[in-house]
Amino acid sequence: MTDWRAVGYGFVVMLIAGVLATAAPGLGHAAAGLVGGFVAGYVAGGGLLSGFWHGLLAGSVSGVVVTLLLAAFGGLLSLAAGPLGGLIGGAGVFVVGLFLTLLFAIDSALAGAIGGVLGE
Repeated sequence: MTDWRAVGYGFVVMLIAGVLATAAPGLGHAAAGLVGGFVAGYVAGGGLLSGFWHGLLAGSVSGVVVTLLLAAFGGLLSLAAGPLGGLIGGAGVFVVGLFLTLLFAIDSALAGAIGGVLGE
């Protein structure tokens, strides 16, 4: 059974760490996924599989929310180039965001598995 409180804690930690990680875009966001996934797995406890699942959910939710926000923001900024520019700008950010979602989900799931083992 999914512990949504644990997923929420992991999501909030990833969001805060992701905002703070803007100074080091590649490494910082990967570390944000690791820390948030670990927190989700640790809070959920229940062992390796439970931690993996909760870390995966926290990373996925975080990635999707950040992707949607950045795509909307990119589309609004690109709107100055006209409606087609707004669509292309938002879609480009959306594709990059989907890659970020995958990155958040993979590393947070692995860190969540470690957190789940340690959280028992």
